[in-house]
Parts: sequence; structure tokens; C-alpha cells
Amino acid sequence: MQTYLPTLKQLQYLVALHEHGHFGRAADACFVTQSTLSAGIRELESLLGIMLVERTRRVVRFTPLGERIVERAHRVLREAEELAELVAASGKPLAGELRMSVIPTIAPFMLPALLPRLRAERPELKLYLREETSQAACESLHHGHVDCVLMALPFACGDVDHQTLFEDRLLLALPAGMAEGLPDRVAPSSIDPAQLLLLEDGHCLKDHALAACNRPELRQGARMMGTSLHTMVQMVDNGLGVTMLPEMAVAAGLIANTGIVTRPLASDHDQRSIALVWRRNSPREREFRMLAELLTSRKGGAAKG
Repeated sequence: MQTYLPTLKQLQYLVALHEHGHFGRAADACFVTQSTLSAGIRELESLLGIMLVERTRRVVRFTPLGERIVERAHRVLREAEELAELVAASGKPLAGELRMSVIPTIAPFMLPALLPRLRAERPELKLYLREETSQAACESLHHGHVDCVLMALPFACGDVDHQTLFEDRLLLALPAGMAEGLPDRVAPSSIDPAQLLLLEDGHCLKDHALAACNRPELRQGARMMGTSLHTMVQMVDNGLGVTMLPEMAVAAGLIANTGIVTRPLASDHDQRSIALVWRRNSPREREFRMLAELLTSRKGGAAKG
């Protein structure tokens, strides 16, 4: 008796619908028409003999078994990606396509100086970049949307391997008027929770800043959350509080032409580790380690100090 199996395309459609919660947006993500995607999912349901998705005019709702099928589909698609990676890894390293996520507290300060030199040294490498928060980047990695992530550790990113590029200190940033009389290294215990500005959840820098202070109560005490370092700088420059900035961002000119000064922290946890991260047991591990070495040697002035 012949068994008919779901196709990878059908599983891709199902996963996309689950991620976007809308047939039109899922079809756009898969670069097909909405009718093609809808037909593919109906064929999958017919093949399996079960309903995976409850359809109404306003809501797309997955059945309990549909949720379990989506979870398995992620695994199947990831393993299919690894088959393609295995073939790619057998060829010339760092040639062809490579998809990398970069977190926002690294991308604008490290990549502008690095990418032109990387292109010159590895002209056959087609590097596709996407900027997203640490949490979103780890999800993209495990869903097979990207091959590796340039991010800051520690951060809980699941079953991954990594190679550390360099350490990046965190500095207390505050208006110049507030810095008068402060010591050269500021004790975290002296930071007023009511004055502390942090990035919103999903950014690993928020956790790193709290770890540097070693004061859990600051998580609840911080009165304002920002969406980017540039937003935080503007708020500090306007006297709304103080924040933590990566040294690489300061070295790249983030606070140039502002009234902000920085001070190191008197802390044993005042650093974050800049690292390249990939899925554990990836066939392209050797290639990722080569890329990490290139990134380390090309980090420029980002990690000075």
C-alpha cells in the first residue's frame, strides 16, 4: 500500500500561516498567491484526513492537533535546510548565500566598517542581513529563516553553539550636569531606579544592563522603556534619566554632539560577549567559525577600551 507524504511546500505554507495568522500575509511571505497557499493547506488536510485550521472571516485558528503538526513541521523543514547546508558545506567555504541576523545594539556600530572589507576579502559570499531583537533572532535561527546570528551573550537562545568575538563593556551614560562629583567608576548601588532608562523586553542589552548592576529591583523600578539606543540617547540628552550604553556604540559616535558623558561601572559583570551563534551540530560549523575569525579580525574600533 502506497503512503502519500506531505510535501515540504505544504509544510512551508502551514508554518507561514501559523506565523502570520493571516492567509494573505502568509502567501506574501511564501511568494505565492493566496489561493495557491489555501489550496496547498487544503490538500495537506485532505492527505492527513484531519482539519488543521479553523477558518472564519476574521480569525485563523489552529486546532490542537494542528498546533502539534506545526511544531513537527518546523523540525522537518529545519532538517531539510540542514540537508542543503550539508551540500553547501562540501563546497568552497564562505561562498554562496549566507543569511545572518544581527541585533540592533550591534548592527549600526559594527557592520558599516566591517562589511566593505568583508566583501573585498570574500567576494563570492552573498551575505543577507536582517536586523532584529535577540529574542526574534533566536526564533529565526531555530525556524531556519537565518543561518547564524551576530548577537551579545549571555542570552538564552536554545540549542546553539557559538564563538565569542570580543568583550564589550557597558558604560553608564548620563547628562554632563549629573556627572559632577561622581567617581571615575560608578557603583551600581548609587543608581537611582527612578532615573534608569532601559530598552524594552526582547533586547538582550536590557538583561545585560541589569546583570551589570546586580540589582534585580531595577527591573521593576525602571520608569521608561525605549525601543532603540538612539531613543535612549535622546531621552538622556534631554535630562530624562540615565542609561547603559555599549562601549562599541560610544566609540562609533553614538553620543557625539550631545551633552552626555559616560562612566565605567564598578562591577564584575560590566561586559557583554559579542558572539556569532548557530544551530548546534550544523553541517556549516567550520564555515561559521571561519566567519567568526574574519569578524574578530575586522571588528575595527568597535571593541577598543
